[in-house]
Amino acid sequence: MGKLLILVLLASLATKWLSGRWPWQLMQESERSQKEALARALLGVDRSASRTDITEAHRRLLAQVHPDRGGSNEAVHQATAARDLLLARLARTETGS
Repeated sequence: MGKLLILVLLASLATKWLSGRWPWQLMQESERSQKEALARALLGVDRSASRTDITEAHRRLLAQVHPDRGGSNEAVHQATAARDLLLARLARTETGS
């Protein structure tokens, strides 16, 4: 058990040394990037989409999935969450963090 713990510690330190981030930070970023990829697919925008592109895609999607047009509240919430996630990513990249 002690050897396994030492091995995990060494692997974590190697990951930190090579990538500049701890393994659990890399896993969080991976999960975030997967969610962002799903949000981009839902809105139909690419990775380099601007704030205007994202909001326009959101408006177009809302016009299709709004409950008044036969859609559902859940679809509206998903579209809004996707827009918010992508706009938050833009804000993070604009501030440099």
